[in-house]
Amino acid sequence: MLLPLSLLITHHLFICLWYSSTDTPLDNIIELKNISQSYDGGKNYVIKDFNLLIEDKPGQGQFVIILGMSGCGKSTILRYIAGLQQPTTGEVLLSGRPRTEKDHVGMVFQKYSSMPWMTVLENVALGLTYQGVAPKEREERAREMIKTVGLQGHEQKYAQYPTLSGGQLQRVAIARSLLANPRILLMDEPFGALDINTRILMQDMLIDIWKKVHPTIIFITHDIAEAIYLGDDVYVMRPSPEAHLVHHIPVSLPHDRDRTIKRDSHFIDLVRYPRTSWSRYMKHLAPIRIVFITIGYDFKFYPRTFHEFHAYSIFRLVSVRYYRCNMFTAF
Repeated sequence: MLLPLSLLITHHLFICLWYSSTDTPLDNIIELKNISQSYDGGKNYVIKDFNLLIEDKPGQGQFVIILGMSGCGKSTILRYIAGLQQPTTGEVLLSGRPRTEKDHVGMVFQKYSSMPWMTVLENVALGLTYQGVAPKEREERAREMIKTVGLQGHEQKYAQYPTLSGGQLQRVAIARSLLANPRILLMDEPFGALDINTRILMQDMLIDIWKKVHPTIIFITHDIAEAIYLGDDVYVMRPSPEAHLVHHIPVSLPHDRDRTIKRDSHFIDLVRYPRTSWSRYMKHLAPIRIVFITIGYDFKFYPRTFHEFHAYSIFRLVSVRYYRCNMFTAF
């Protein structure tokens, strides 16, 4: 198991500058060892000595979140695991073995990645087709996965917009990735282009799938509230030069959760404490204080007011009052 060596503990924040391993009964499912990336022959490194270890938890799975500024290398890390890119130096291990071309790891991108000339059923079964699975078996398995992601009745529709909505197209991508390899699912800001209501529904759907299939999920997002709601462990990457992990925040919320937990005081505390701690050490967050003057309105969720800003407070107002909340620039 990978444990952080803390150099500083303040406000329940672990500043993790390196990692060491220790023996546990659990097997490692993903490990990145001393990963570095240079595009100019080693003169400059955009990623330097990056290490990450994720254990396999049978019957439960892992939900790991990576937060970081745009351009810090989050997507590149997923590309290493998916086999889409090779690091300049270092090792990528899956289940304790060096990654090879025979290892199939699905990845869900922010942009829609379905084949628009194929039906939903054909898209979901695509990975099994390349694995040589018999037509009857792959159709049965594809239909079962389509049902799991809530797309039953859409099997014969073409996987393109506007025949399917943005949320439905992302469900197709999730189903295809899980069917190709149900143990590992990589997700690169998959809900970033969705409206807030669809995004919330997709978050709930992903949690339901995680409970049923128990995959190990590595999920990239810029949304702190989304990270706390979905994840078991949250890692924060510092940007270039020489990007690496600088924070590890274990999410101490129940494994079995739904959106009602967003009203829990502990959830709110976990979302809010980056305001006082992360910005102090990383300068990634720019706090802005504003005053809300509202009358008799009941916010049922965390409102997303602008693309770059998120308000984290629950308002339950019965008269004219002044409420102050913290807002952050997104990573």
